[in-house]
Amino acid sequence: MTPYLLIKVSWVAGALLGLLPVGAGFGKAEWVVLNSATIGMAAVGIVVALALVRPWGMRIPGAPMAFCAWVGAGFLVPVLPYAVLSWLLGSAEGSPEAGGEAGPSMPGWEAALVQFGFVGMGLGLAIALPAYLRRRWPGVFAGRLGDGGRSSRGASAVAVVAVVVGSIWLYWAAGGTAGVDRRGERDPAWYALSAVFGTWAYVASGATWAAVRGRPAHLPRWGPMVLGWLGSGSLFAWSGWKLAFTLYLALAQPADASLPENLAVAAVLHLAAVAAGAGMLRALLRTRPVYSNP
Repeated sequence: MTPYLLIKVSWVAGALLGLLPVGAGFGKAEWVVLNSATIGMAAVGIVVALALVRPWGMRIPGAPMAFCAWVGAGFLVPVLPYAVLSWLLGSAEGSPEAGGEAGPSMPGWEAALVQFGFVGMGLGLAIALPAYLRRRWPGVFAGRLGDGGRSSRGASAVAVVAVVVGSIWLYWAAGGTAGVDRRGERDPAWYALSAVFGTWAYVASGATWAAVRGRPAHLPRWGPMVLGWLGSGSLFAWSGWKLAFTLYLALAQPADASLPENLAVAAVLHLAAVAAGAGMLRALLRTRPVYSNP
């Protein structure tokens, strides 16, 4: 993530000094705030990455560590197949972030470094995070679903919300036009990401339901827990980020930036996804074998 962080620092410094243009649809203040936020996120990501593999990471309080890892994994791991395929094909829009933040003249080497940061961090989290969770909370992922897990209220409701949200994304990915105001602005990346996020919403819903209900009882517990963790994180992280961007477009109404989908529909959809992701995480945290420690 270090190249990504340094690139964002250069964007902020260049905009403040008048040496670099700002992105389409942004004023200087908005551009600086947006990229300063991603600088902070990258810095947190670097600290979390080190904490996952160094001994001192076990001494960090569990709640903030788990939350940051959940958000980071939700951002990067679920879109790894899409990002890797786009990278191999040489797509300029390989990063899911590119559509919302790319500068007006990002050179190829800079885009490659940004993509390297996403893919590298995603692969690292996919390996290091499960190992960390296993070391820190070994009982949570052990055994099978039928080993006396306890249910969590509200899990059914958030699972249904996730299915509804995922169905809308998959409908758009299949070419549906309801809720889409600017049909001509849909590109292959928009279709692909709609399919990815819709699929993970379904995965999160099914995995959380299985973990909470303890069915099928013979299934190893770690499978639904990992899939529920990643899927709920994807809903919370990406929709939280997109909700902020959607609200910005609705309030600022920039002439040179827009989304294909209707802004009101998108805002409601992302808000529902954020709530569903947070609700599923709560359900997963409250669901564990009776012999495991809190």
